Amino acid sequence: MTGAGLAEQLSGAGIDLVAGVPCSLVEALIAALEHRPGLPYVDAVREDVALGVAGGAFLGGRSSAVIMQNSGLGTSLNALASFTVMYGLPTLLLVTWRGHAGKDAPEHILMGEITRPLLDLVGVPHRVLSAAGLADDLAWARQEMAALHPVALVIPPGVISTEHATPARPGVPTPAVGGGIAHTAPTLTPKISRITAIAAAMKTLGAEPLVCANGYPSREACAVADRPQNFYMIGSMGLAGPIGLGLALARPDRRAVVFDGDGNVMMSLGALANVVAIAPRNFVHCVFDNEVYGSTGNQPSPSRAVRLDRVAAAAGYRTVAAVDDPAAVTAQMQRMLTSDGPHFLLVKVTPEQASVPRVPHSPTAMRDRFRAAVTARA
Repeated sequence: MTGAGLAEQLSGAGIDLVAGVPCSLVEALIAALEHRPGLPYVDAVREDVALGVAGGAFLGGRSSAVIMQNSGLGTSLNALASFTVMYGLPTLLLVTWRGHAGKDAPEHILMGEITRPLLDLVGVPHRVLSAAGLADDLAWARQEMAALHPVALVIPPGVISTEHATPARPGVPTPAVGGGIAHTAPTLTPKISRITAIAAAMKTLGAEPLVCANGYPSREACAVADRPQNFYMIGSMGLAGPIGLGLALARPDRRAVVFDGDGNVMMSLGALANVVAIAPRNFVHCVFDNEVYGSTGNQPSPSRAVRLDRVAAAAGYRTVAAVDDPAAVTAQMQRMLTSDGPHFLLVKVTPEQASVPRVPHSPTAMRDRFRAAVTARA
């Protein structure tokens, strides 16, 4: 089958956003997606980031697919287990089968042997895709996804033609924001707790959907103002930004807000480039930086030496600000919620953690109430 033919079938099956990491076995499919109107393709920096984008898009009302080489299963196992599978997100995984039948470069042989057992291990039902059985395989996948869980189609070599039905992309388009903005990083002094800063930020929110990073950012946000529009991460560290990006793409009519932590951001630092490359105008990225890994004993994080606002400015966020007091948090959030982004707000806070309980909602309950709130008519 041709890549363009498979892209057409995916669209016909209801898939309306695809994120992925390239593989030569599906280069024709990716080329077709890059040129197909109405079916956005996100060039993710990592496979787990692609899962975050796809999950965020589903929470915003879309039906998503993720393209990954089978080597990417190793990269994305935690995201699959503690995000896609745990929350019950019906994502279609298109997994290329390098090392199939033991015939490939040495680095692919072991992964070729364990591709299907890995999918079994994390509880992802799967089939091996064939050109003759494509219609049946997609119908099966849709039925499985209707039960609210991810599903995989494993793609062996030779199933998709290497011929491009459309010309190769002539180059990455110039992003709407651009690489690097003028930003003078002010001197900051941590003097307020994270929960104080979160409260200052949350009082600016109306119906805007909010993605909260796992750990204490989620617990404290829940304690300050538990809303249906809050999505609390309880795993998949590093994916708050990608989830918010997928949400922003799915709901361009809403401001997508992310409450992140310094450790989370640095775990998927490359995801900042995905934000800038796509440049969603409705994306607000607020990072509470306490310079430690708070949930594991306050071990120091590299943000003690690396200013994340400078990193975001160099990446090319439309606006970047850095603050250390509640009034400034509120003022900057109000500005960012009423102007074109993507925006990045760094808030320096103390390592103090509030004595708050864990988030009381189950993963599926959070999924359902958040998706209902986000997709409801304004």
